[in-house]
Amino acid sequence: MVSKTGWEGRFYEDFIDGDVFRHPLGRTITESDNTWFTLLTLNTNQSHFNTHYAAGGVFGKPIVNSMLTIAMVLGMSVIDTSYNAFANLGIDGLRLTSPVFVGDTLYAESLVLGKRESASRPYGGIVEVKTRGINQDGDVVMRLTRKFFVHKRDSPYRKEHFPEPTVAIDADES
Repeated sequence: MVSKTGWEGRFYEDFIDGDVFRHPLGRTITESDNTWFTLLTLNTNQSHFNTHYAAGGVFGKPIVNSMLTIAMVLGMSVIDTSYNAFANLGIDGLRLTSPVFVGDTLYAESLVLGKRESASRPYGGIVEVKTRGINQDGDVVMRLTRKFFVHKRDSPYRKEHFPEPTVAIDADES
């Protein structure tokens, strides 16, 4: 039996200017997501968790915590962009362009803007991408530009982390 490696993410060499990655996972925002994230971050703005209060506001209902929207969209992009990164270097041009509500489903896509090798760390390079979040209706809800430091394929710091099983997997095992 041959063991095959799963998706290993992109390395510095794999990024090409102009490539667009439509990240594979969408995510519907639930009331629990919004409430827990709001509590976790100590955000006391009642428009995120008080339906009565929010009913009198601009949107007439609670709005999703914008930091949750940002975290969700960035998280969706990791599988295609920064899976092999070891440092985020900066976020620029962050714009929240449309409100997000409980029940909205978010998707994300990223455009590779450029890359350069590191002068001080030859085992990696800096990649710049523009990422945007899109809701189920195709409306852009946020966008940002991000730079991160990503390993090259032959980086000495790239290590196998999957433990070697003590017993081989067996199709007949119950």
